[in-house]
Amino acid sequence: MAEELHQEPTAENQSELPDVRLTPKAVEMVVRMRDKEGLPADQGLRIGVVGGGCSGFQYQLQFDTEKEGDRVTVIDGVRVLVDEFSLPYIAGTTLDYVEGLHGAGFKFDNPRASRTCGCGSSFSV
Repeated sequence: MAEELHQEPTAENQSELPDVRLTPKAVEMVVRMRDKEGLPADQGLRIGVVGGGCSGFQYQLQFDTEKEGDRVTVIDGVRVLVDEFSLPYIAGTTLDYVEGLHGAGFKFDNPRASRTCGCGSSFSV
């Protein structure tokens, strides 16, 4: 499986990858944040990965518009955008919003991550 993750993504194998999912709490917080920033409803939540962190990759969240090649999924009115590079690394990931004793924030449950750091913001495959 790790070899598949390091292959250059193609339209053919990307179509077989599962979408990123959001929990109802994550959807609620994304909508709240989008509205607070005064962004239009067609602004999507871009979920991606960039190199870095103590485990090799870091998650990235930002509001953005759709770009050519993006996988677009609409979840309860929230447009989720994932670029071609990031999709093989985060396909099937569930994004949640959690609140606890140490604060609140988005949490990634990535079935493709073989290792994560203690802070939960970086991972390796």
